[in-house]
Formats: sequence, structure tokens, C-alpha cells
Amino acid sequence: MDFKKLLAYQKAFSLAMEIKKVSETFPKDEKYALTDQVRRSSRSVCANIAEAYRKRRYINHFISKLTDSDGENSETSVWLDFALECNYLLKSQYIDLVNKSEEIGKIINYMILNPTKFGCKS
Repeated sequence: MDFKKLLAYQKAFSLAMEIKKVSETFPKDEKYALTDQVRRSSRSVCANIAEAYRKRRYINHFISKLTDSDGENSETSVWLDFALECNYLLKSQYIDLVNKSEEIGKIINYMILNPTKFGCKS
């Protein structure tokens, strides 16, 4: 199985692309602050899932990279909080993006708790 077929990866990639699109409307003075941060953290969720999958031969490495992915997902949520408070997002956009982030977090946690279902040897 390819990591790109993992549900967590697919949903995280989709969210990262949505965040990229919505963040294009953020003010230019946020380019190197909020805009860059939210894009990088959302993309990092995907990258860490990919790394975890490639390290699944070693259960502790797999879990470690998924933990990093979960952390990046939480960071993305914080940046979305700032975007809402700064009025860069509509409340409806914010709710949609945060709900998707929470769903991704649940999937990542499932993977962490069930590594053998993803090719790790116990």
C-alpha cells in the first residue's frame, strides 16, 4: 500500500490545499507570519504521515512520526484560531476547516493506537 492511499494522508492533503486557497486572501503583511505558518504546519501533517508510513518497520518510529503529525495538526488549528480572531476567515470557513482538522486528528490517533493495522510488526 502507498501512503497516499491512507485516509489520514488524503484528508490532510485536501485540508492543506483548502488552507492554501483560503490563505491567499490573508493580508500581505501576514505573508511571512500567519499565512506562511498555517500553510507549513498543514503541509507538515502530510509529510509526517508519509514519513511514518515509510518507518513502519519500526513501531516506535512509526508512532513518533505520527505524533509529530498530530502536533502539526494541532498547530494548524491554532493558526486557524488566529485567522478567525483577526477576521481573515468567515466563521463558517473556520468551523469547516477546524472540523476537518479534528477529524484528521482522530484518524491519526487511531493509527497511533493501532500500528499493526498499518503494517507495523508487534
